[in-house]
Amino acid sequence: MIALSLAEIAAVVGGQTYDIPDPAVQVTGPVVRDSREVEPGSLFVAFVGERVDGHDYARAVVDAGAVAVLASRPVGVPAIVVADVQAALGALARHVVERLGATLVALTGSAGKTSTKDLIAQVLRSKAPTVFTPGSLNNEIGLPLTALSATEETRFLVLEMGARGIGHIRYLTDLTPPKVGLVLNVGTAHIGEFGGREQIAQAKGELVESLPADGAAVLNADDPLVRAMASRTKARVILFGESGEADVRAENVRLTDGGQPAFRLHTPSGCSDVTMRLYGEHHVSNALAAAAVAHELGMSADEIARALSEAGSLSRWRMEVTERPDGVTVVNDAYNANPESMRAALRALAAMGKGRRTWAVLGQMAELGDEALAEHDAVGRLAVRLNVSKLVAVGGREASWLQLGAYNEGSWGEESVHVSDAQAAVDLLRSELRPGDVVLVKASRSVGLERVALALLEPGAEGEVSAR
Repeated sequence: MIALSLAEIAAVVGGQTYDIPDPAVQVTGPVVRDSREVEPGSLFVAFVGERVDGHDYARAVVDAGAVAVLASRPVGVPAIVVADVQAALGALARHVVERLGATLVALTGSAGKTSTKDLIAQVLRSKAPTVFTPGSLNNEIGLPLTALSATEETRFLVLEMGARGIGHIRYLTDLTPPKVGLVLNVGTAHIGEFGGREQIAQAKGELVESLPADGAAVLNADDPLVRAMASRTKARVILFGESGEADVRAENVRLTDGGQPAFRLHTPSGCSDVTMRLYGEHHVSNALAAAAVAHELGMSADEIARALSEAGSLSRWRMEVTERPDGVTVVNDAYNANPESMRAALRALAAMGKGRRTWAVLGQMAELGDEALAEHDAVGRLAVRLNVSKLVAVGGREASWLQLGAYNEGSWGEESVHVSDAQAAVDLLRSELRPGDVVLVKASRSVGLERVALALLEPGAEGEVSAR
């Protein structure tokens, strides 16, 4: 974080100082909520959770080098006490962002947020110092913590914004007002909580409503609900996608023999060829979104194409491809799942597995509400249409719907199997995998199917999959 004294921080957040001998002492290290991340000069933020109370770690974090604790009650060590820790954290982030000279880029969407954020960050940091959301810490706590990690050297601040309801993104943009706002898509992720795609679009569009008149709204030309957001912003609109009307688009899209996308990138400033290191054609749209942002921030087509071709995956368990010594390829995409990302992953599996035996180890897609049965059934059917060799549906009711969809699609019932849990899936795969097979593992985060992928990547490992 930029250096601030405890007295300055207390004034910004409206807090009362306790047990602080010298209010002029500065916070020079990171602002953290996890006691294990404390460094000398840190500010520790004490949240009260369902199982853990951060205030209980106050003495330990100060002993580890924290300058003070941002807390909701006195803790016997240097502390700034506020009525609402979350609100205080947000106020501090807003203050720091306003003092920075960085350009703030925010993005949202139903699918692909984290992968696209990672691409944008890698492209922009090839130009100038860039700070970006780690993983998918995109909520009212993770976002301000990311913003507070920026320093005086930061030129670009890239923030992923998630939403589970109307008003969530508006709250986040109030904390960290963006200059460039990107909306990727409006899909069915969390549709059970929102109530419909129109409500999701309403929530996601709060991002472009927050943009200033001299800002830029980067919108997906191929998604009608996103494209319609152009009417909701004062900012200049830049379109990306396959549409001929897109300002940034791809031509001659193809997949390499390894399943990696290649294409000719077109921008208003020129054209250049891209061959990505990531897997799956769905990354073309993500790359175009990143290219549109980078173009808006002054990068040439050649600079963008070079950075996109060099970019890798920065976040765990998102199309993480590993080849075992015996030739089995494991694709760990188990961080999360929704209908859009599930379809993209299956298509990537089909492309990677040409001439090889393919396995789709799939579990529940959560938070789909009344659409759950239809969406799981559709994914099972798609696996058949893509000629996936074997579907392993893992879990309870939703997994049975996946298998039923595959069975009902055609004479493929013997090629799909329903197992109860991750260990059963591991046992099945260990007994039936052959050298050269490709295995995709994907489900919503709550299912914990990464245990299957991790177990498969321990050649010869026996026994239970480690508990989450």
